[in-house]
Amino acid sequence: MGGAALLLAALACSTCSTDDPPFVAGPMEACAEAGDEDGNGAADCDDPACADTPVCKPVCGDGVKAGDEQCDDGQGAVGDSCDSTCRPASITYVKASNTDSGDFFGRSIALSADGSTLAIGALGEASAATGVGGDQVDNRAYGAGAVYVFTRSGGTWAQEAYVKASNSERADYFGASLALSADGSTLAIGALGEASAANGVGGDQADNSAYMAGAVYVFTRSGGTWAQEAYVKASNSESVDYFGASLALSADGSTLAVGSPDEDSAANGVGGDQADNSANDAGAVYVFTRSGGTWAQEAYVKASNSERYDYFGASLALSANGSTLAVGSTGEASAFRGDQMDNSANEAGAVYVFMRHRGTWAQQAYVKAPSIDRSDAFGSRVALSSDGATLAVTAVRESSAATGVNGDSEDNSGWSSGAGYIFTLAGTTWTRKAYLKASNAEAFDFLGRGLALSGDGATVVFGTGYERSAATGRDGDQLDNSQPGAGAAYVFGRSGITWRQRAYVKATNTWTGDLFGNDLALSADGSTLAVGASSEDSGAVGVGGDQANDRTVGAGAVYVYR
Repeated sequence: MGGAALLLAALACSTCSTDDPPFVAGPMEACAEAGDEDGNGAADCDDPACADTPVCKPVCGDGVKAGDEQCDDGQGAVGDSCDSTCRPASITYVKASNTDSGDFFGRSIALSADGSTLAIGALGEASAATGVGGDQVDNRAYGAGAVYVFTRSGGTWAQEAYVKASNSERADYFGASLALSADGSTLAIGALGEASAANGVGGDQADNSAYMAGAVYVFTRSGGTWAQEAYVKASNSESVDYFGASLALSADGSTLAVGSPDEDSAANGVGGDQADNSANDAGAVYVFTRSGGTWAQEAYVKASNSERYDYFGASLALSANGSTLAVGSTGEASAFRGDQMDNSANEAGAVYVFMRHRGTWAQQAYVKAPSIDRSDAFGSRVALSSDGATLAVTAVRESSAATGVNGDSEDNSGWSSGAGYIFTLAGTTWTRKAYLKASNAEAFDFLGRGLALSGDGATVVFGTGYERSAATGRDGDQLDNSQPGAGAAYVFGRSGITWRQRAYVKATNTWTGDLFGNDLALSADGSTLAVGASSEDSGAVGVGGDQANDRTVGAGAVYVYR
């Protein structure tokens, strides 16, 4: 059974009752029914006989529930029994080892490809400690930030490391962004508030003359021990550039892309004038590569139509080999897919795809939403499949009230409900394959604040920290609206060319304002999902603590689903 199937099995393995006549369901059908009762040519979830289920969901696994099986185990043979991989979801509740109010643990999350190493950022954490394993109870530097690394052995999670910047200071927001290599042994950490005016790699960390310039720190693990490998700055560091606001790493951890969405150069393309400051908040991306243990900047990347307030670099993604780069530009203002010079749709947003050939980067595509509206913020988050041929994009302020897959994107009655898009590459052309909305889309849900894509591009998860249901666990009552800002995550799966929502995921201790889903991560095979709730209020520490303790406001938590 494939890894992506495991997650779908865990999250969506609920079928029609087993006393139904043993009609073998076809691909993408959730139950074995008596036959085609609604006359649409298939026995499917629209047939009245499916009403004996609590909820008739799309299937998990291979799309076939054979014979009298209790659920789809990813095997197509009629009469085989559902194996142990088709199991109830396992949910682990993870907290910091030094939980405190306002730490916002879970604001950023990264998972290794196999889902056994989990890095969690707490950008509000207040210790002035430096390096790895320092004093966690020190609280002299509010907003210095910290990162916590957890590892899983068997089914048990445990904290492996407490990681701080080598120059921790108040309001550096270390941990605002994270990226992990496939094996989990290279970790990149963004500190968008760091204030050194140093340029390049290994500069003066003690300098504090460039407020909010930003920095990135690279750590590596050897034999279970973490150590800082590099201190990385932009080649043109300046105040309020927010270098490190977004990050991406190649699978081998040797290509690093860093977003600086408030960088001010009006340069276009790759390798332009970095000293120019005529386009406030146009944004830039910097690509670094590692040879041996030495990091060096490889490219300075700008949009092909750089303009002020485009915020190019707001989001980033790299393919596994590090040679395809997707960049979100949430402020880009063109109202037309082919016309980059148009500026009639402020903050519509765009995505730019770059490719590297023999060390040289060039823009390959300029991608827009199929229905373009001002303020949609297309490019809020981006994700790439391992081969770089599937691209997922979110637009958190998209305003259609449509639900599900490929609904009416022209509708604008659900202000800032948010949306997701799937594009695929054939030859040199990107084509939209799916337009995805929450099954309970509502105004101001901001779907797409969190985004993760499996390595094969067949499982995508969207998070919305502002969804309002009080449901807990999976597939609860989506229509309940009693807990504003509780948050939710939505799992979609692809079978063949067809996308369907497979699961609706909530925290196990849902509460108002927890912001569950504002960041999340998925293992490469889609079998492990980690979801952050950065404003969760429990004072518990470590793994599996007391979720009902609500006395530590904004402490944050992470939930791991398998």
